[in-house]
Amino acid sequence: MRKKVGILGGTFNPPHVGHLIIANEALHALALDEVRLMPNATPPHKQMDERITAEQRLMMVNLAIEGVPNMSVETIELERGGTSYTFDTLEILRQREPDVTFYFIIGGDQVEYLPKWHRIDELVRKVKLVGVPRPNTTIETAYPISILEIPQIELSSTLLRKRVGNGETTKFLIPDKVKDFIQKEKLYEI
Repeated sequence: MRKKVGILGGTFNPPHVGHLIIANEALHALALDEVRLMPNATPPHKQMDERITAEQRLMMVNLAIEGVPNMSVETIELERGGTSYTFDTLEILRQREPDVTFYFIIGGDQVEYLPKWHRIDELVRKVKLVGVPRPNTTIETAYPISILEIPQIELSSTLLRKRVGNGETTKFLIPDKVKDFIQKEKLYEI
């Protein structure tokens, strides 16, 4: 029987409970063997904060899922560096692990951008796309995509960076180990 692996990509700058809820819900709803959180090197659709290194983002993801069964970190995009196109990443993963069916998990905000994705028509034939609704987004697309209904939380890494920078609370929004790392490294300070 083929192994079923979910891939949840993102900048994870910082990782927060919203990411963990999505990963956990996908794990159980799709009966996956594992979910891998995959930090992007340079996402094609976002500006990266140069003050936060890829190593720091990777450390935060590791801390966020430390001790969580069936969750791990996929470092392929950080190892490759440069712009991260999902098609290229999944091609390498499929070649590396031919016995795995990959489920690529995206937020509802990304579904509307699917027509602009690099080699999207080929991608949807090779992996299973899973859309997760986010507040104030609708998931409507002509592409074959499974929709997961999950508890939603209106939370973004942008909001959390702002809160940290302003010295406001992030309790229960960021895992404690990640919060401790942010404080120790003095990340997101204004």
